[in-house]
Amino acid sequence: MMVVGPGGRKIAVDERGSPDGSPVILLHGTPGSRVGPAPRAAVLYQLGIRLITFDRPGYGASDRDPGRTIASAAADVAAIADCLGLDRFAVVGRSGGAPHALACAALLPDRIVRAAALVGLAPRAADGLDWFDGMTASNVREFTVARVGLPAVAASLGAAAERIRADPASKIHGLTLEAPESDRRVVADIGIRRMLLRNFAEGLRYSSDGWVDDVLAFCTDWTFDPAAIRVPTLVWHGENDVFSPVNHARWLGRRIPGATLHIERGAAHFGALDILPEVFVWLTSDHVG
Repeated sequence: MMVVGPGGRKIAVDERGSPDGSPVILLHGTPGSRVGPAPRAAVLYQLGIRLITFDRPGYGASDRDPGRTIASAAADVAAIADCLGLDRFAVVGRSGGAPHALACAALLPDRIVRAAALVGLAPRAADGLDWFDGMTASNVREFTVARVGLPAVAASLGAAAERIRADPASKIHGLTLEAPESDRRVVADIGIRRMLLRNFAEGLRYSSDGWVDDVLAFCTDWTFDPAAIRVPTLVWHGENDVFSPVNHARWLGRRIPGATLHIERGAAHFGALDILPEVFVWLTSDHVG
């Protein structure tokens, strides 16, 4: 379905799971889309979850929002919730979606019941954090190019998106070359691989705009402070993550008042896919309507 967002932009939205279940809005990774990895419909029904996913601006079928910030996600999520008649709901973001989920927690405190940030990044200017420490070379290059500006990022990621459109499996192959063993085991699962293939193909189907705007947003002012979050928040991270290093989660865990910080030993970036059902249980354990 299409939802009209701020400025009249179209936002592509999907729903799955139990129509009468506790609503959870999932914010996808980078690059990604609304069809990205999530528990099967049968699992969502069993857990009593009404899962809502959407394409961030510039991805998939959603209109671009040039110059968007991390905080911009809150207005889009509010528009989706309004359209679906949701007063209160939970949010969860994985990888590139995690900062956007935190924005919702900070800026929609009267609507968010709980929030979870899985294997996400901290703000680029986070005090006392060596932002690149432990990060894989490809991500360091991607974020370093962002310092040059929009044209350089658009050229770099535009070429990468063309390669992925021609062969979505090439993105998975590139990830596994850099990933630790625990991530390679997760991605070796045929069901996970199929979801990732659909995810990348849909997210980059028309352009690289969403990917470009995500990277620029990560590297500029988030325009909100995680310390302003007052809703119950879970920060989960795999200790061996090389895409979003674990010290980003430790920084967020210290910064967000009352946050529950869980560092999983032996897990890495894609370990977040395995624990999503448990996270949904946590997100909805005291849902109020």
